[in-house]
Amino acid sequence: MKISSEFSKYAMHYGSYNVIQQKVADKLLSLITSQPKNILDLGCGSGTLARKINWQYDKLMAVDFAPGMLELHPKSQKIECIYGNFNDVNLFDLLREYSFDYILSSSALQWADDMEKTFQQLQAFHAPVALAVFTSNTFKTLHVTAGLEPLLIDTCKLEKLQKKYFNANFEVVRYKLDFDNVRDMFRYIKKSGVSASRNVLSYKEMKKLMQEYPLSYLEFEVAFIY
Repeated sequence: MKISSEFSKYAMHYGSYNVIQQKVADKLLSLITSQPKNILDLGCGSGTLARKINWQYDKLMAVDFAPGMLELHPKSQKIECIYGNFNDVNLFDLLREYSFDYILSSSALQWADDMEKTFQQLQAFHAPVALAVFTSNTFKTLHVTAGLEPLLIDTCKLEKLQKKYFNANFEVVRYKLDFDNVRDMFRYIKKSGVSASRNVLSYKEMKKLMQEYPLSYLEFEVAFIY
């Protein structure tokens, strides 16, 4: 299953399971000191940022690679939703036909196939950025317990890349999400879409992981580039 398909599959559940993503979006918008009028939201999902922006803007271009998410995104004369994948250079060729005075991305760019190429494309717009990227320390204890390599980008590598391409601040924030039991925890991972279609554990291994996971919460680490 492609990642985009997984996010579409659970789109209807996403709003009630993306607790951390909501916190991340609030933090990201708090870092913007201006009121940009022409905004690109890359990896917009179901419209978390669009619903939270509290200033008047002229145009919001919302891009996502999951049709199920775009269907849930707010629609208006000021909002244009585009189906597109930031791993596809053709998307950026299309977007360069427009002018943006701010580029936002919340809880999406961690799925970039090549973060450096993606940053190169974003730099070419010559616009301020506010980006929130989940790092490899997300689900750290779960990965260690299961003996899995992290899916996401290493924090130090991400910081080096952002220094290369952006004149920006870099801030790391850690979150915890508590659960009543391990079963609810794993249900959250599935419904929120963050499992990213990597089903590498057998049923027996998954059961063992649920028995041995030592925490009552999940760990998240997010890097803010702004």
